[in-house]
Amino acid sequence: MAALYSTSSCFCGSLGSYPVHKSVKLGHGKVRDSGFYFPHRFQCATPKLHVQAKALSVDGLPEIMDSSLVVCFGEMLIDFVPTISGLSLAEAPAFKKAPGGAPANVAVGIARLGGSSAFIGKVGEDEFGYMLADILKENNVNNEGMRFDPGARTALAFVTLRSDGEREFMFYRNPSADMLLQENELDFDLITKATIFHYGSISLITEPCKSAHIAAAKVAKDAGVVLSYDPNLRLPLWPSAESARKGILSIWDTADIIKVSEEEISFLTQGEDPYDDAVVRKLFHLNLKLLLVTEGVDGCRYYTQEFSGKVKGLKVEAVDTTGAGDAFVAGTLSQLASDLSLIQDEDRLRNALKFSNVCGALTVTERGAIPALPTREAVVNALLKTVA
Repeated sequence: MAALYSTSSCFCGSLGSYPVHKSVKLGHGKVRDSGFYFPHRFQCATPKLHVQAKALSVDGLPEIMDSSLVVCFGEMLIDFVPTISGLSLAEAPAFKKAPGGAPANVAVGIARLGGSSAFIGKVGEDEFGYMLADILKENNVNNEGMRFDPGARTALAFVTLRSDGEREFMFYRNPSADMLLQENELDFDLITKATIFHYGSISLITEPCKSAHIAAAKVAKDAGVVLSYDPNLRLPLWPSAESARKGILSIWDTADIIKVSEEEISFLTQGEDPYDDAVVRKLFHLNLKLLLVTEGVDGCRYYTQEFSGKVKGLKVEAVDTTGAGDAFVAGTLSQLASDLSLIQDEDRLRNALKFSNVCGALTVTERGAIPALPTREAVVNALLKTVA
């Protein structure tokens, strides 16, 4: 992790040989008190019901197969995080540069946990864009679906850290390159190879990225790929609160897996109680397989068609909550990509979500999103401490 901090602070590699508007192709692994559950490989076919035995690596952890690929679609940007918490942007004496963007965070999070992931999105043909491409490569994320725009800059976000570690954002994207991804630039072959296709809602705000997003999700759905959706509400980026609500819900019924926060439930239900199961169930559509509600330090709730419940979180001292939800998603999808049948077994799902909660908790103990995402070993060690 220290090495990535160095990368986020100073870019010194050269990516000038990467072609403009073309792929940058890269080559490219439930806890019980008595031990760990090793998932099976879930064959990527339609319908996705066949489960096959999965080999174990030398250290006893499951091997992650190529058929467990998670493709993440959307924005990747540069977060500028104050070096001192509790100050306004104007008061901050300095900022730490860190790679971010929710879908990219999830892709790196999965890879760092030993999983197989890819990122599809657009950055500027500028030094920050090349830096981000390099960071994906260094973190073993397939970036062959990444595109570079010569006429728009890579998006920037300045993140205010309050004294409690929570954040406020100020974005620079008028427009940024991620907003300009077009349907004809999509790598449909990569999308159809996925077990899970994951995305947010920011890519729905403006054209042409909105049409590209919808086309990508349709191709994935038609190919039998599981759709994972984290709305990741960023209200300042939308024209209005109503347009945000309408946009987020416009693709709600196509997702197989949805992760939301308590705040997003209140927003989407126009002020209803996010802790009321009856309210949450209003957001559960007929085709939904799993609805997850994150509650920060308190853990998460889960809802399926057959059962629901809550899994406690891991209490840590929060330094920066940026990327915590993305780390949780990465922890969840890295396990589901290897064994989607976890959704049908409550005990195994609960143990998987313990792992996900620890992923989120460890991320808030360091500054920045991608730099703070934990390794599989760090999560396993934290879990062992909780049952020791």
